[in-house]
Amino acid sequence: MSTGSTDVSDGPRGRMVSGHAGGGFVGAFTSEWTKLWTVRTPYVCLLVGLVVTAVFTFYYGSIARINDKPIQPVGNASVSSVVLTQFALVILAMTTVTSEYSTSSVRTSLLWVPVRARVQLAKALLSALVGFVTAVVWAVVGIALAWTPFQGHADFELSKAAYQTVAMGVYSALICVLTIGVSFALRTAAGTVAMIFFVVSALPSMLLGLGGPVLLAINEYLPQTVGGYFMLGDGEAPFPDAVSLLILLVWAAAAQMAGLLVLRRRDA
Repeated sequence: MSTGSTDVSDGPRGRMVSGHAGGGFVGAFTSEWTKLWTVRTPYVCLLVGLVVTAVFTFYYGSIARINDKPIQPVGNASVSSVVLTQFALVILAMTTVTSEYSTSSVRTSLLWVPVRARVQLAKALLSALVGFVTAVVWAVVGIALAWTPFQGHADFELSKAAYQTVAMGVYSALICVLTIGVSFALRTAAGTVAMIFFVVSALPSMLLGLGGPVLLAINEYLPQTVGGYFMLGDGEAPFPDAVSLLILLVWAAAAQMAGLLVLRRRDA
């Protein structure tokens, strides 16, 4: 009677090596995708962001008309709405990490995917993808809704609108990546929201309010300020759009490195 082949054999150093290679990064990403859409939070965040975009852009166009503002690209309305809608994406990205730590299900995730960097990268890539696509949709919706209330106080140039739409997607994707890094570093929802809000929104307001050449110079390199320059693309930034994008990438990378350092030292 012949025996069936086994899936487990001795490895080159005497270790037991499974014949099944596992899902690798694709498997990790698929797992994160499934986990994201099986809870209610992302749907609520996307809906809230859409509603805020609609209200904000319509109001923006109306105010520009009422105050007789100079003609501007219609996409400016969508870009301006990001100061609020970005936090819907921050919460969406944050919960992919902090919800697992709050329920201790992160232990299971790290057992399924023992390579810590792979877990973090999968969450970051997923959040970036969702952030990019969502922001692009919001940008298009905002442009469509703002056009009517502008009533001649805005112009529509396809290339400009396309640039601002894609730039919104890129900025939102990088904010999501930054959020994932901070979430792994802090591991609590309250701490992550507080840190992101302070760096992205509160700190620029403080620096502008205090004024002074040094504080204003620092503000030029903060994520929201740089992101505003990048998304508007109006040539009024202190540096080219490519440099603005590079600064955003540095912020996202720094947050990812901080999160990975904490994850490797104290994973669960």
